[in-house]
Amino acid sequence: MLSVLRHRQYRRLFTAQVVALVGTGLLTVALGLLAYDIAGSDAGAVLGTALAIKMVAYVAVAPVITAVTDRVPRKVLLVSADAVRAVIALLLPFIDQTWQIYVLIFLLQAASATFTPSFQSVIPSVLVEEEEYTRGLSLSRLAYDLESLFSPVLAAALLTLMSYNLLFLGTVAGFVASAALVVSTTLPRLVAADRSIPLVERITRGARIMLSRPVLRGLLAMNLVVAAATGLVVVNTVVYVRDLLDGSNTGVALALGCYGCGSMLVALLVPRLLASVADRSLMLTGCVVIVVGLGAVLALLTVEPSAGLGWAMLAVIWVALGAGTSMVNTPAARLLRAESDLDTRPSVFTAQFSLSHACFMLTYPIAGWVGAALGQLAAALALAALATLGAATAARVWPANIRAASELVVTGGR
Repeated sequence: MLSVLRHRQYRRLFTAQVVALVGTGLLTVALGLLAYDIAGSDAGAVLGTALAIKMVAYVAVAPVITAVTDRVPRKVLLVSADAVRAVIALLLPFIDQTWQIYVLIFLLQAASATFTPSFQSVIPSVLVEEEEYTRGLSLSRLAYDLESLFSPVLAAALLTLMSYNLLFLGTVAGFVASAALVVSTTLPRLVAADRSIPLVERITRGARIMLSRPVLRGLLAMNLVVAAATGLVVVNTVVYVRDLLDGSNTGVALALGCYGCGSMLVALLVPRLLASVADRSLMLTGCVVIVVGLGAVLALLTVEPSAGLGWAMLAVIWVALGAGTSMVNTPAARLLRAESDLDTRPSVFTAQFSLSHACFMLTYPIAGWVGAALGQLAAALALAALATLGAATAARVWPANIRAASELVVTGGR
């Protein structure tokens, strides 16, 4: 997998991604502490609102920005987004009102909604060989998972030496370094956009392409399966560990680590698996693993709180859910690349970015609000049903006789 880093352009872009991810991880920790300073016991509500704002920015802003900036060189767009994120991170330590958090978080996430899909759409033009691109996707997935484990540890270590406000400087440094690396990288030229197409059509272009193609319709349904698993893990891990298993904050971190380890294991294996297994087979297997894992959560909720069996079950289920999400997420960009061309690629990648996050706007409230109002069993049952519906829909709308174009590239159409 690491052999793809011999590619100079990709190596710089991957490094830019890693340093920006670390900066974002530090921002997450610092923002939580800032919210507590400003709102006290209402910090959870503040962060919950900030998360909702993030999703709104991802879903609503990304397609509009992509359509409006379709003639802006990718390097200019990426560097500008990093610059905006750095300035906002620099401003965050100086705010003292809740509404200011909301405004700055919206602007920050709008910049991220500009950067991420543009960045993802550039990589296929840099790694043109299918095998190299698959390795690049696996490495990128690994970077996301490692960041989720590494950043909190780094933040904890830094907090023993400095105030949390200084963590925002680490975020600024991450975004500045990312921008510098992008500046030093030669990126492919942008295909001139056709401005004769009305703006509304350009905004919805990626979504319309995804809905028109069986392979990408299948991916849209799989996004719902992944969101069901992610919603349960992100929102309710702390509830399961602290209330169900009578664990500590360390137990919460270990449980999330199990989820990350499952995802990383699959990310390492994906290039080898896709050499012999079809994209559809691997991704639907991931969906089945998620559905079974969410079903197993129902059994977990009946275990005695102090039972060692409960901890073992949670660890195994969280590893399985992490593995299942990675089976879907890691190959997804292969489908987007293969089902688009240089002209439509930014729109298609943006549509996937936006629509996949729209699923979280459904599953996060189910995990949180249903769990609080009707109990964790009801929330897990609702998410398991949602994942089952998504998996069944994916298998139906992406028939087995329709092969992903990425497989045709590898096999020469055989």
